[in-house]
Amino acid sequence: MARTDTASRVIAASPARVYAALVDPDALAAWLPPDGMSGRFERFDARPGGSYRMVLTYTDASGAPGKATADSDVVEARFVALVPGVRVAQAVDFVSADPAFAGTMTMTWELARVGEGTRVDLRAEDVPDGISAEDHAAGLASSLAHLARWLPERPGSARRASAAPKAPAR
Repeated sequence: MARTDTASRVIAASPARVYAALVDPDALAAWLPPDGMSGRFERFDARPGGSYRMVLTYTDASGAPGKATADSDVVEARFVALVPGVRVAQAVDFVSADPAFAGTMTMTWELARVGEGTRVDLRAEDVPDGISAEDHAAGLASSLAHLARWLPERPGSARRASAAPKAPAR
């Protein structure tokens, strides 16, 4: 049965800066992996129809075996919509031989200015059955907390939305 999970957080940064952190591979690798994981991109092309492949590695896989290998999850994602300062939508697939992780999950990040910051609403639709609601809620909240800590540390950095976009990694 299809499940939708959501999470939200107010981030002390402008929508433009939050958006930039959602489409920059260096930024994403720094803040997106949930607690207990690290991440790296094998490819990254942030444009509508572009895609990325991210490898998430568990610090300690003894309590949470990976979906792709004993200690890692591999995510194949395609950018469905990119609206600067407003929205990033992705179609996400886990690389796994386990049918419990099959299917395409849609992840949508919505941004809205609130006071001096940005409300980030994250919606994950069609979450694979192999991902428990509790684990997913913890992972989404962890990633948003990392983003909240990561952005204020970089005022005026090259991650401004007005900066020229990076060339896609190949």
